[in-house]
Amino acid sequence: MTTQDTFISHLVELRDRLLRAILAVLIVFLCLFPWAKDLYSLLAQPLLAVLPQGGQMIATDVVGVFLVPMKVALLVAFVIALPYVLFQIWAFVAPGLYAHEKRLVLPLIVTSTFLFIAGMAFAYFLVFPVVFKFMASIAPEGVAWMTDIEKYLSFALTLFIAFGVTFEVPVAVVLLVRMNVVTVEKLREIRPYVIVGAFVAGAVFTPPDVISQLMLALPLWVLYELGIIAASMMSKAVVPDETAPADIAQHVDAGPRQD
Repeated sequence: MTTQDTFISHLVELRDRLLRAILAVLIVFLCLFPWAKDLYSLLAQPLLAVLPQGGQMIATDVVGVFLVPMKVALLVAFVIALPYVLFQIWAFVAPGLYAHEKRLVLPLIVTSTFLFIAGMAFAYFLVFPVVFKFMASIAPEGVAWMTDIEKYLSFALTLFIAFGVTFEVPVAVVLLVRMNVVTVEKLREIRPYVIVGAFVAGAVFTPPDVISQLMLALPLWVLYELGIIAASMMSKAVVPDETAPADIAQHVDAGPRQD
């Protein structure tokens, strides 16, 4: 088989894998379609819980009342189908990996998926109530605090991505160490800069209140420390057997035994 034939076969396989992943997301989306409005209500519940008596959300776009719940349903469908999507990615790249790379990549994919979903859950159950309660408390007297459903979805997605990526820090640290990009000792040395960066990220990606900034900065710092611990443990577990080559050379040099 020529190089061109091999390249084309890889493209065909990539297309098939992508189509299967997209089809899986669409199937889950169609199953969730009847409950799209309920899913949006569930997403908006942290805000609705703190709105003043009679407060409600609004839609300024003509088709927003239809498109926004559909987007939420599509997001939930992608999260549900994510294990199958990652399996398709894994099945495509696995034949080109060495055995030790396969042992490393698969656990990292599973771990990164779990951590990203955990970050989204952290944002929804802990951060959203605190942020919205703070916003409701500072609203000026006589101002009806209502938000557009499209803008609320954009705000929620921003925090979901911010906290999802934040919870990926241990995976990133382990990968950097295993790829010999940086050492565990160096990671410990730059800890003060990481702490400052965590608080800067909290100030950028969260509303301008101290509590929500701390709720992003502190987990980022803790997860960085967990990543250092995990990378250190993995580095100690993978210790090359330096005596084996010497032993082999000794037996080779010794030659046949003389009686």
